[in-house]
Amino acid sequence: MSDCLSLYVHIPWCRIRCGYCDFNTYVLGALPNQDMHQYVRALREEIRVAAQTLGDRRVTTIYIGGGTPTLMPSEDYQTILDQIGEVFEIADDAEITTEANPETLTMDHLVRIRATGVNRLSLGMQSSAPHVLTTLDRVHTPGRVAEAVDWARGAGFTNLSLDLIYGTPGESMADWRDSLRTAVDLAPEHVSAYSLIVEEGTGLARRMAAGQLPYPDEDDLADKYICADEILSTAGFQWYEVSNWSKPGYECRHNLAYWRCQPWWGIGAGAHSFIDHQRWWNHKRPETYIQALANTGSPIAGSEQLTADQAHTESVMLALRLREGIDKSVLTRQERGRALAYVQSGHLAHPGSRFVCTQAGRLIADGIVREILD
Repeated sequence: MSDCLSLYVHIPWCRIRCGYCDFNTYVLGALPNQDMHQYVRALREEIRVAAQTLGDRRVTTIYIGGGTPTLMPSEDYQTILDQIGEVFEIADDAEITTEANPETLTMDHLVRIRATGVNRLSLGMQSSAPHVLTTLDRVHTPGRVAEAVDWARGAGFTNLSLDLIYGTPGESMADWRDSLRTAVDLAPEHVSAYSLIVEEGTGLARRMAAGQLPYPDEDDLADKYICADEILSTAGFQWYEVSNWSKPGYECRHNLAYWRCQPWWGIGAGAHSFIDHQRWWNHKRPETYIQALANTGSPIAGSEQLTADQAHTESVMLALRLREGIDKSVLTRQERGRALAYVQSGHLAHPGSRFVCTQAGRLIADGIVREILD
């Protein structure tokens, strides 16, 4: 069997740019000489470059993210997936995800997207509280999420994820509980719950620096994480990564590939790739990405080869975010000793030969990694 591969496809366009967003996104129509069809043609070319570079690979997951991929017509989805299938083997059971914002969806659009082979939908719900959505610059109403879920089910999607954000200024604990319960009532197979991260250079960061909004409170974030874990666990979801819960068998296989340091190629403007301990990234601006491919046959803006120490650090950091944890054989003797101290403090469990974060440990997972590494 050929080596397995995950593909990420980046669609950088959005209708508006949310104030908290630090992703490589651009407002549709705001850039000069913007042509989505030209961009999709460039994606096809990079897919060919990937196949020429890697040779025989079996694609097991495809993730179309953004931005807002569902601004694309279904014909562009088909073009992208057809190109992947032309140069790679796509596994019969491949997980093929698209991200989606509720306001960009209709029943007809979802039916057409599903017909292209996309079989998993990741829907940006964020919150059920209108004032929280306003602070986040989200333009959909809470009721639109329920409509989109109904349409997705009618279109044949049986693998649905809802994305939530907690810790937005002005969000009460009651608001957060209501968002969680609303999400559970919509019966998705998967829920992601991320704490609000204030990224430098975003509109939200500028408002906080100006004193217009308060910064997130660490105790509030911890309380809301515990609330999420309790409500989702009671509803039959199981955490499998610090910020992700799923019904059994519905873990996001694409993201697991990232966290397990398996090979993946990122296609599109600003996309990152990771294969054989080498990481590289593409030019960020769509027009630069397109031009680089046309002029040089490569969209790569930079790269790095991880040293053994860097690869070890990264593998430990990512593994400890997972429910499966990390086998003690991966750690040095000194690192195992420091990990055992966290077992004593209740932050790590030690079933068999593995170290796994407890709920208390998940709250400080990054700090645990920093402390135990040589």
